[in-house]
Parts: sequence; structure tokens; C-alpha cells
Amino acid sequence: MRSRRPSALSGADGMPAATGDPAVLRGRDHELETLGALLDRTRNGAGGALLIVAEPGLGRSALLEAVVRRAGSGFRTLGTRGIRPERAVPFAGLHRLLRPVAERIRRLPASQADALAPVVGGLRERPADSLTLYAAVGGLLAEAARGGPVLCWVDDVQRLDRVSAEALAFTARRLADEPVVMVFSAGSDLPGATWPECFADVPGLALTGLDEPSGHRVLEDRTGGDLPAELAGELLEIACGRPLALVELAESLTPEQLSGDAPSPRALPACSRLRAVYRRRYLRLPRAARRLTLMAVADDRLDLDTLARAAARAGVDLRALEPARAAGLVRLDGQAVEVPDQLIRSCLYADAAPAERHAAHAALATVLDREWERSRRSWHLAAVAGEPDGRLADELATAALAARRAGHLAESSRAWQRAAALSRTREARAERLIAAASDAWTAGRSRRAHALLRQARPLTGTGELLGLAGLLRGEIELRDGIPAIGGRMLVEAADRLADVDRVLAITALARAGEAVRITGDRRSCLAIAERAAALGGTGESPLVTLMLHHIAGMAATFQGRHADAAARLRRVIEYADLTEDCAAKTWASLAALTLGDDQRAQDLATQAVAAAREHGVVAPVPWALWALAQAELSLGRYPAALAAALEGLRLSRVAGQANCAMDHVATITLIAAFQGDGETVARHLGEISDEVNRRGLARADAMSSWALACLDLADDRPADAAGRLARMAAGGPVHSVVRVLATPHFVEAAVRCGRGASSARALRLFELWAEGTRNPTRRALAQRCRALLADHAGRAGGDGDGDGRDGGGGGDDGGADDGRAGDGTVEAHFGAALRLHRHGDSAFEMARTELLYGHWLRRRRRPSAAREHLRNALLIFERYDAGRWVERARAELRAAGDTVPTGALDDARGLAVLTAQQAQIARLVAEGSTNREIAARLDLSHRTVDHHLRNVFTRLGIRSRVELARLLR
Repeated sequence: MRSRRPSALSGADGMPAATGDPAVLRGRDHELETLGALLDRTRNGAGGALLIVAEPGLGRSALLEAVVRRAGSGFRTLGTRGIRPERAVPFAGLHRLLRPVAERIRRLPASQADALAPVVGGLRERPADSLTLYAAVGGLLAEAARGGPVLCWVDDVQRLDRVSAEALAFTARRLADEPVVMVFSAGSDLPGATWPECFADVPGLALTGLDEPSGHRVLEDRTGGDLPAELAGELLEIACGRPLALVELAESLTPEQLSGDAPSPRALPACSRLRAVYRRRYLRLPRAARRLTLMAVADDRLDLDTLARAAARAGVDLRALEPARAAGLVRLDGQAVEVPDQLIRSCLYADAAPAERHAAHAALATVLDREWERSRRSWHLAAVAGEPDGRLADELATAALAARRAGHLAESSRAWQRAAALSRTREARAERLIAAASDAWTAGRSRRAHALLRQARPLTGTGELLGLAGLLRGEIELRDGIPAIGGRMLVEAADRLADVDRVLAITALARAGEAVRITGDRRSCLAIAERAAALGGTGESPLVTLMLHHIAGMAATFQGRHADAAARLRRVIEYADLTEDCAAKTWASLAALTLGDDQRAQDLATQAVAAAREHGVVAPVPWALWALAQAELSLGRYPAALAAALEGLRLSRVAGQANCAMDHVATITLIAAFQGDGETVARHLGEISDEVNRRGLARADAMSSWALACLDLADDRPADAAGRLARMAAGGPVHSVVRVLATPHFVEAAVRCGRGASSARALRLFELWAEGTRNPTRRALAQRCRALLADHAGRAGGDGDGDGRDGGGGGDDGGADDGRAGDGTVEAHFGAALRLHRHGDSAFEMARTELLYGHWLRRRRRPSAAREHLRNALLIFERYDAGRWVERARAELRAAGDTVPTGALDDARGLAVLTAQQAQIARLVAEGSTNREIAARLDLSHRTVDHHLRNVFTRLGIRSRVELARLLR
């Protein structure tokens, strides 16, 4: 008899697999890797077991099917499922699982064969003892594995009969020496199921919901990829990460819903198998438990006191809630009475009869009679209203305003939405839907905001309402879509609002200015500033004045008119003290950063985050945290900058702000690159590079290029770094502010690969900005660049034995440049840079300057002076845990005659026996560089490289470049 395999249309509660293609499981790479490793181990003769635990709809049956496919023809496959009606029948599970190999029972010892008689329909005069039976099951599977490895899969083990469950669990614990793998699945949240304790010590794998990208791919699999982004977001919110829910929602969509002509689903379809799971649980409850459960479903802010009062009014004992808790439909968290997630809530609400829903809302409205509960009471009264009711709509609008002022934005959004449904006119419905969308967005619920704007779209008509909708839609596009499109939407909104609400029009232009700065569009930035100037007047509020100065100041900055920008941006900072608006303080923080006042920028960004949290708003916080991360980064406080960026990244993802998330990832990448952490750089850039390009995020793209260039410098690849930064320095279509900030690294890279003259123009722009800011660190970086360029100019005159290239780290005195042209100038610039650094805030940049200065001094045969600066650099790099820079500083110190510990990796490779110059040449040879290329990079003669390489071969006991590459691999 052929063994059974799980079908794509089988599983717990009849649930299908997760994707349209049965060979593909989205978002389950870790789980598949774990199962694959288990199969590989079994192929090699050592078995094992795994228990997959998951709630309904998470795809555990699909994983079983996947492991069967992966096992392929190389395994003999045996499988079964627990079936509820057979739980009381001993041997039922073993009977279904082992019948395909029943003919091998006769090869077992007589006592074991006798114990398995029920598997083949035989009879026993008396039952075998448990140990004999359990040993017989293991012996039969071992016997079946004599011809090759065996895979046993068992779905829904919580529904197995006790004898079968205990026998299989006993066997699973004893597979180490047999080529047998057992994979079980169990539902973790099924009412009435007795959890088989015998599986408690079987290794487990708990499934969680899919992440958002994986959920998107499931929807694309089922819809052919033609799903609008807004609709996809709404489906993801309903599904709560369950792949089955995504499949059923996608397959239920009508053409009208796909085109946006009909509202999107609010719950799983009525024929949904997953919805039926929760319906059965609900219907199995006693009547009193159902009444209390529906009250929890009807109010997502229900507390135990309110439920107790409602239950008392209805004559229901509160203890009746216990069966609903046991069924996983309700949970208590302190005083809160909650439904586990939105999927369960939407299913139960959709399945409840209208009379039951009305009774639940009415019972809650009756007891919500205290002053602070007015908005919730109005909400429940509105839920039972059958037709438009202007009085009740106005009451809900009043409650929504009160909730907004109190910072309860999720509550105000729901009140606005219900007020819109009860409003009698199209204009009132549109205005209230836009208000609901605005509060949902501000509360960080971007998908709900999308859905509400979709409902409002047919009602907005023209004029002010269209402008209000455009303002919100443009901001959402700015944060989560394509900023260039968002900028156009915001400019159009400003035009529509200009004659009816100048404040909102200027707000729209301030957002539009931000959009075009993200994309690096300098021309549009200037055009927006001209529009804003035309709207400005006298006697404006502090907030409006701040926005006008910010728009004009940042436009001047983007045009390179730093003197004009400075006066405007200083006014922005002044007016920030007159408002508690989060956005205003964030704009002021960015203005302070542009002016080089990093500490003030940090203070303002901190105030922005605090103001947002105090008022209960979420949407502006990721952006404010990005400003805070930039300020901390400029101050050289890398741990603080990383903490702000990581928090901003988390909140960006929660609030549905993908563009902010990518800005934060770019910041994290830049911090890692400054410290020489190439692994982190590669991982994060791999996450965002495609989306950055698709969305046209010039700022994130420029920061990513800057990060890669910094990593090239840390790895002693100056030519690569110069190439990455040359496009920015040339003034191409990139983010101009990032281009200026990256100038010191561009100058260093260009000088070290012999192209210093190409960086002179970029340095002049940087110096103008640095002197305008009066920031000590910025001015120190300008002096450092001047020192590098002066040294390059002196060596380019032909005083040395190289070709004008500077290795910037490593090397001994064997290839030193004896030139002295311009030495006094070089030293003066380095000295000025270090004096300025001591008044600045960035210790890391001071260490970089100390390293470069120490290298220069060593090349000038002044090792004693060099060692002082190199030791300072090493201490700072160690404090920052900047591994690559630590090794660079150690190499320089060794070359300067100091004794410092070697790196662990060098010890392991045997490089500790080499000098610093020899070790560096060895690494470059291993990377594939020719002797001439090495000579050019390290500013040595070709003959000197040949000499060092012969010594390397001798000290390491090797004879060829191939052996050297193998050693350093």
C-alpha cells in the first residue's frame, strides 16, 4: 500500500497551503533550513525528530508537505493525521501510519510482533505492556529503514489517540542511531484538545506570523502581482500574518475591489475555512460566554470593570467568560479584556447575527455613562443606528475632537469614521473621513489611513476638501511611496488650499520641500521656496514664520548660497522655542545641523521626539529620530546615533513609513562604515538598495555611497573610495548636502590614490560651509584636507621615489619619501586641525587625523613624534571598537618602531612574524594585486616591493603567490 502524503488542501481544520505554487513557501526560510538540516543528518545515518507548533492558518501542514517534497525519492515516506473522532480508539494513529510497512512486522522479535498485532487488524488475548509496544514501533521503523532513510510525518498530534501519541513520542526520543526522521505538527490553540504531554521534550519549532514583505509575496502569488499597494496593505492588516488568511482574502477579491471601485474586504470571506475555525469555537461556547465574548469583540478598549457592569446588567455571571478564555477567543491582560488579534475580532463580528451585535453594543452603551466615557458611548450608540442621524453624527464629531485633543488618536479616528457614516451630506461625510484618515495616520496606522482616504475619494469633489485629502495623501506618499510623486501632490494641495487656508497651504509646501530634498531635486526646491514666499505675509504665527524661513533657508542651502541660508536658518531655530510642534522642532534641528550647531540640533531633535510622545502622535517620530541620529552622528556619539536610528527604524516599520525606514538603514550603514564594520554595511545595503533606486531616494543613495567609500578607506582601497565619491563631488544628480558632508573622505581618497587635484574644488565648497558654521570639527576636517593636499603637492614635485601616491597606513621606512617640499605647511595644517579637534565633539574624527598625521611623520623619518599621535589614535579606535582602524593604527605603530600586540587573525595565519610593511604587501598579493599595483598604492618602488615579497616567502616558508593566497584565504 502506498504511503499517504499531505495534500496542499489538507491540514489542521482543512486548511490549505500558504501559496499558489505548492513548491514555494514564503517567509519560511529559517524553518525550511532547519528541516533540511534534519533530513541531511538522516541521510547520513543519524535520525531525529521535530515538533512544529502553530496556531491555525500559519501553514504547519504546508511545512509538512514541503519537507516531504524536499525528502524526495531518497526517503521512504510514512504519514498520518490525528482525527478527532478517533481519539478514543486505541492504536488508530499507529494503524494509519504503519500499515504500509506491516509486512515487516514478522521480522521483529515475537513479543514485539505480537504487540503490533492491532496495527494489521490482528487480535491479542491481553494487551502488551507499554514498553514492549513502544519498542516494537521503534523496531518496525528501524526495520523499514534498512533499505534507505525513512520520513514519518504526523499532522495534528494533539488529536491522536493516547496509545499512538505515547508510542510515537517514545520512538522520537530514540532516533539518534537510526536513519529515521519524524516530523510532527500540533495546533497550539484548539479548544477541547488535550495537549499530549509525552511530546514535551521533543525538539520544537514554533511558527509565527509572516512579516510584511513575505505577506506581500503571498498576495502577489495569488493575484498575479496586480494588487494595488493600498489594498494589499489593508489585506495584510486583516490577515495578521497568517498565510492562509492572505490566500483566502486574495482569492475572494472581486474585479471591483481590485480596481478600487468597491470597498476592500473587512473580514475573511464567509466560506473561509479559517473563519470557520473561529466560528466553531464560538458556537461551542455556552450562551452566556458568547454574550460576553461579543462585548469584547465590539469594544477594543474594553476593561474588566466595564464588562462586569455590563454582565451584571444582563444578568450574566462574569465567570461565564472562562470557556471563551480556554477557547483562545478572549484573554485578560491585567484589567484589559482583549480579543487576541484583529483577525479573530473581524471573523467573530462578521459571523455574529445583527441582533447579537446590537445587543452587545447596547449593553456597553448603557454602562458607559461616565463623563470620560462619552465618546465610547456615542460610538456604541452609533453602531446600532440603522440610518443617517445628524444629531448623533455631530455628537460623535464632538467626541472625536475631544479624543484628538487628549491624544487618543486611534479613538478619535474611529469616532470620525462613524460620524461620517451617520452624516447626511456628501461634504460632511468627506470632511469627517479625511479627519479620520488624518488621525489614523498621525497615530501610526498608515493602512487604516489609506483605507479611509479611499472611502473619501469619491466624495471630495473639488476645492478645499480635495486640497485637504491631497495634503494627507502627499505626506503619506512622501513617507511611504515615491517622494517625487508626493512632492507634486503636496504642491497641488497647496494650490487648492492657498485661498482658503494659508497655514495649511504653507504646511503643504514645507512637506513638498522635504520631498524634493530627499530626491535631490534642487530646481524644484527653489520653485517651492518661491511659491511659499508668495504666500507669506506679516504678523504670521511662530509656526508659519518658522516654516517660511525653513523653506527659504534649505532652498538656499541646496543652491550652495550658504551665507543667505544662514540668516534664514538661524530664525528657524529662534522660532522653535515658541512652539511645541514636533515637526517644527525637527525642522529646526535640521536647520541647526546645516549651521553646524550639532549640540543645538541634538537638543531640538530630542525635544521633537518628546513633544510627539507627550501628545500621543506617532507619525512624526521616525523623522524626528532620524534628525536625532544625524545630530548624534555629527557629534561623534556613534552608540547614541545607532540607538536613535534603530528606534527610528523600528517605529518607521510599525507606522508604515518605508522611506523613513530606508533613511534610518542608510544611517546605520554609515555608522558601521565609519567604524570599519563591513559585514553590517553589506547586510543593510543589500536590504535597501533596490528600493532606494526604485523610489528615487537620493539622500539614502548618497549616504550609502558615502558608507561604501568609508569602508574602502578603512580597507586601504583609496582608488575605489575616490571613484564612489567622484560623482557626488562633481555635482551630479545626487543629494548636495550629503555631497558636502562627504568631502573630507573624498579629499583623503583622492590624495591617497594620486588624484588630489581633482578634489580641490570640492574642498573649497566644504571650506566655505565649514567657516560659515564656525563648527570646530568641520573646520578641523578642512585643515586636515589642506594638510593632505599640501603633502600631495609637495610629492607631486618629484621629491620622492614613488609616483605621488600615499598609502595612508602601513609600511616601514624602507620605502620612505625623503622629500621636504612644503613640510612646514603640511605640519601647520595638521597642527591647526588637532587644535580645532580639541574644541570639537568628534573624538573619532580626531583619531583619524592623528592617524594621518602620525603616518606622515613616520614617512618623514620622525618615528618618535609619530608614535605619540598613533598611540592616541589607537586608544580612541579601541574605545569605539573600530576593528579595522585599530589594526591600521597598530600597523603604523609597529612600522614606527613601537611594540604593540598583533591581531588574533594575523597570529592564526602566521603573519605575526612579518613586519607591518611585509604583512600589508602579503595581503595585497593575496587579493590579486601585481607588484606594480602594490608599489603605486603604497608609494614604494617596484624594486622595494620585490625585495619585501622575497622576505615574506622566506619567513612564511612558502614559494609562490598561489600558496600565499591560500594561506590568507
